[in-house]
Amino acid sequence: MNLNEMISQEIMLWVVIPILIFIAGLAYVSLGTLRIIFVARGQRLFSPLLGFFEVVIWLIAIGQIMNNVTNVAAYFAYAAGFAVGNYVGILIEEKMAIGILVVRIIIPDESELLKYTLSEAGFGVTSLDAKGSKGNVQLIYTIVRRKDLPQVIKIIDSSHADAFYSVEDARHVQEGGFPLKRKKTS
Repeated sequence: MNLNEMISQEIMLWVVIPILIFIAGLAYVSLGTLRIIFVARGQRLFSPLLGFFEVVIWLIAIGQIMNNVTNVAAYFAYAAGFAVGNYVGILIEEKMAIGILVVRIIIPDESELLKYTLSEAGFGVTSLDAKGSKGNVQLIYTIVRRKDLPQVIKIIDSSHADAFYSVEDARHVQEGGFPLKRKKTS
């Protein structure tokens, strides 16, 4: 074997294979993160499909590690791909903004401006009189698409800066009288 072939094999072993293992780890963990999120949201179609590709990629990556069991760089590449894959999976899910959310808003005084502003923006509004630890409050619910959450938070902050709000995932929503299609606002 000549020097060029030895250098090519060393580059393949210590650079190319670890890079491919890193990419595979990143891909399969990103898919796994998305799959878990879809399972939690009851997405029956996407979860098994993502799981299929996740396992295929994992098998390829592990196969390469087993074929190069003495290559420490492959281990570090796999660990790095795993770590970065978690982060990338969460970023992808955030950018997709899939899902429906329940926004619960508690304000200590009059809520007409907030209810009106949310309603004018095309969001359904349900309000209740309630008692808090410091007296009477208004409890306002709105159910929104996840991609609309920044707009809802902006409305809450501009209409009622001292409002307390919480946001949670809604697994299933029956649209009924409050369709989730809202007015276009500029």
